[in-house]
Formats: sequence, C-alpha cells, structure tokens
Amino acid sequence: MRPGPLLLWLLFGWVVLGALTSFGVLALNVWLAYGGLLALGLMFDAWQLARQPSPEVQRDVAPVVPLGLETLVRLRLRSADKRKRNVDIHDLHPGGWAVRGLPHRVRLAPREDYAFEYALMPDMRGLATFDGCHLRFRSAWRLWTQRRTLDVTNAVRVYPNFAPLAEMAGLSVELASHNIGARLQRRRGEGTEFQELRDYRVGDSMRKIDWKATARVGHFISREYREERNQQIVLLIDCGRRMLAKDGAISHFDHVLNASLSLAYIAMREGDSVGMLACTGRTQRWLPPTSGSGGMDMLLGTGYDLQATASPTDYLAATNALLERQRRRALVVLITNVRDEDDTELAMAVTVLAQRHLVLVTSLREQAVEDAAVDTGNTLDRAIRSASAMHYLSDRERVHDSLNRRGVMTMDVGCSELSGALIERYLRLKRESRL
Repeated sequence: MRPGPLLLWLLFGWVVLGALTSFGVLALNVWLAYGGLLALGLMFDAWQLARQPSPEVQRDVAPVVPLGLETLVRLRLRSADKRKRNVDIHDLHPGGWAVRGLPHRVRLAPREDYAFEYALMPDMRGLATFDGCHLRFRSAWRLWTQRRTLDVTNAVRVYPNFAPLAEMAGLSVELASHNIGARLQRRRGEGTEFQELRDYRVGDSMRKIDWKATARVGHFISREYREERNQQIVLLIDCGRRMLAKDGAISHFDHVLNASLSLAYIAMREGDSVGMLACTGRTQRWLPPTSGSGGMDMLLGTGYDLQATASPTDYLAATNALLERQRRRALVVLITNVRDEDDTELAMAVTVLAQRHLVLVTSLREQAVEDAAVDTGNTLDRAIRSASAMHYLSDRERVHDSLNRRGVMTMDVGCSELSGALIERYLRLKRESRL
C-alpha cells in the first residue's frame, strides 16, 4: 500500500499541531488525541482496502495480429465488491508497442460488468505475451492506494502485414497483381495446358481449332489453353546481417517478408506451390512447397518469427540444403543484398542451383547509398562520400553482370518496388513457359 494525497495532508497537519504544542500554543492532550484518532483511522481504512476483493478480468485479443497495424484489445471486468470503487487499469502489454487508451479509470458499481477497448500497434514480428493486468485501488476514505497485479496472460503471434492480401481475396489475379504494383504486359503467347473447348472467335489461329469437335457440332470449335499449373516456387530468404539495414520505418528483412507473401499469394492463386528456405549462417528453416487454401497459413506460420541476425550468410550452405530438400525443378527466388565481396561465393552457389532450378537473384538497393551517390555537395567530405557510394554501386553492377553472364537472372530493385517487381517477373516467366 501507498499513502494517498489526503493522508499526506493529514500527517502534515499533525506535524503542524506538534509544532504548536511545542511552543505551548496547543495542549499536549489535543495533539495526542489527534494522533491517536489518525492512527486508528489509518489502520481501519487499510484493513478495509486489504479486504476488498479484486474484480475478475478477462482479455479479448486476436491470437494473430499484423505488424504495423493498430489492433484492438478488449478488457472485461466483473466487480465482486458490494460498494462502488474507483479503479485505475493498466494492461501489461508487450513492451515497446505504441498504445492508445491506457491507463483507463473507471468507477465500478457493485456486481457490475464493465468493458472497454484500447489500441496497440505491434512493432516487431514473433511471439509476444501479455504478462498480466495492473489495477490500482483507492481506499474508502482515500487515505491509501494499492496496486495489484492480476495473472491474466495471453500470447499472440505477430505476423507480417497480411491485411493487403486479405483485401484482395475477391479480386482476379490480374487486378490483385496490379494493386500490389506489378505492371503486367499484354500476353504474347499461349498457355501450354488444355483448359476447355469453346466456340471459335474471330482472330483464333487455325492450330487452335479442334477439328473432331467441329465435325461433331457442325461449326468451328477452338481449344482454350492456360498457363501450366502445379509448378513450384521456392523463396530463398537471406536472414543475415545485410537484411538489418532499414529503408523507412521497417528493415529490409521485413520488406522481404512482405514481398514474399505477396508473391506467394499470387502464385497460389495461379495454382502453383510455394515453399521457403530461410538461411542464417549454417542454420536453415524449411517449408516444402505447398498450395491450396492452407498454403498461405503454413507459410505465415513458418516465417512469422524469423528475424535477421548479425551473422554472415553462407550461400553455399543454403544451396546444399536446398538441393537436398528440393528435388523437383522449381523457380528459386533468392532475395538478398548483393555486394562486391559476394562475387565468388554467390556465383558458385547460384551456378550450382541453376543446374537443376531456374534461379532469380533479387538484390535490394539501399536508399541511403543511392542518396549519398547523387549528393556531391560542396565540401571535400561530401564529395569523397559520394565517390565512395558510386564506386560501391558500380561494384554491385559488376556482380550482377557476372551472374547474368553465367545464365542467372537478376533484379536490382528498391524496397518500395520489390513486391511488384517479383510478381511481374514471375508472371512473365510463367507466360513464357520457362518454369
């Protein structure tokens, strides 16, 4: 328990009376009587507060919440007291999250059910816990306050921001891809997988006409084709130290996860399977290619708590792990941050992968480096900084050219363009029947 403001004033008054008594202004019996009554009042008020039952508290929060979006948490209280009580409530939410609506003050009526909501914004993926709920009570005479911690725990999983994907559930693949940022080109070829027969349309080529069906019905019937389905895509995600860089409020690694989810969503809508291999040093996390309605849930569940670490990435170890696990030919999308020192190791790794798989190396640009390259300034330090940045970008371009000469596809994109660029390249490869 802690003394309330009223108790401090009463104690101050007792001290003042003591001073007056010492100067003979006030009789000693008056001062002693005041102190005795105050002590009895303090003890009685504290006894009443200690006997006061705590209300029942329940917390309603979604078991899965998206990163960077406000999430509502609902607290429900049921009073077990026979009197009205003032209660200050502060929920023990995960530390570091932005909060709106706490602390909350309420006057609980006897046997009353009360509920309120407050908003949280998660700032980090992974498993987060609510460790309890703090309640602060005031005694009946307002002489004491008491804080109690109720054991009301919850665990929530913070996933990458999947809200944009949920909003696109009712859209076609073309419209959903356009909303994400992909610039789709007009289809130049035809699919290779038969879909259905239909009436002939002006402009259909003669090789699309099904002559047997035409003879049966008496008019031209054409075959309709679509891109081959049930192909496989593997996301090879770099969890090393280079993904710790930030462009905007979130890290490169979170940009990569968000873009990977967007690509996986479109690929599963196209009937393909998507898997994931996340590599940190010599440690890997593997999800075999999956499809169907539960594919996205499995992908989210596998990667939601991944974090970039300060360890360097071992591309050769990741390549060996992928070749052991993925026997069937697939489109392997390696998302990393290519630098000049990667020339030998990265080239060896992707060359080995390309013998069995179609490999796309996607390299994230760092906005801070590009800004430094164009900011020549009017001082020697800024000029040196700009020249160093341009030299760094030139070395990156040299690594990309080296990979292209080995037959490996590359993309050099910024974080804001990553989702659209990946989907655009995937759909182009699919329509060119290269998967």
